[in-house]
Amino acid sequence: MQYSDFNFSKLTDGLLPVIVQDAVTLKVLMLGYMNREAYEKTVETGKVTFFSRTRGQLWTKGETSGHFLNVVEMYNDCDNDALLIKANPIGPTCHRGTTSCFDTPEDEGFIRRLGEVIGKRHQEMPEGSYTTRLFIKGVKAIAKKVGEETSETIIEAVDGNKSRFVYEASDLIYHLLVLCEQMGVGISDLEKELRLRH
Repeated sequence: MQYSDFNFSKLTDGLLPVIVQDAVTLKVLMLGYMNREAYEKTVETGKVTFFSRTRGQLWTKGETSGHFLNVVEMYNDCDNDALLIKANPIGPTCHRGTTSCFDTPEDEGFIRRLGEVIGKRHQEMPEGSYTTRLFIKGVKAIAKKVGEETSETIIEAVDGNKSRFVYEASDLIYHLLVLCEQMGVGISDLEKELRLRH
């Protein structure tokens, strides 16, 4: 989409509101504004660039902190008067040092982030990593761990021990994510299947 395709009659001062979302966790990170130059620089460099209304100039997020927002995908809204950017953040987005400029829970979307970390472990296979050891042992060993953690989760559920259930269910989800990675399946694949059943 070109900047000229946006509906300028709805834009305040010709500035396009831009919502930035973490491409992995889907957590909303920040809101900013773009003029044509900021939009075109974002497209050209792959790094989110805004027009600073207070300074009256372009501002590439991370140019001083190193906490860039690397563009993954861009979507205009149905009225062509706002933009959604899915990005991979390098470090915290907010100047306060938080993941997001919005005060949503820090652990929001963490399962997706964990899935990404597991994927990197599978690619890099760092020594000393428990996840690496699981991948070395292979699919049978990983599947066995999923079975063990499933049994332990069931036991805690039947016993009504909520804190132990959370602990064991977390182990189950971690090992299931490792098994999914081993099988070449991502969270988005599971979401698609569940959406089809809905």
